[in-house]
Amino acid sequence: MFDYVAAARRVGISGDKLERLVALARAEFAGDETMAELHILRGILVVERGDASLDEILRQEVEG
Repeated sequence: MFDYVAAARRVGISGDKLERLVALARAEFAGDETMAELHILRGILVVERGDASLDEILRQEVEG
């Protein structure tokens, strides 16, 4: 639904970090792929704007 892969490429997010972001969103929104994709895209846009680093976002994996 959302083209988050193109957005990640535009921002320069590596494939392995994108996979981690995708896993994080899908775990949070299990069963709702639309919400997961929306949050993946929102995370990428936050990084693009400079509001947070991808590492800050991915720290949620540990802090969860």
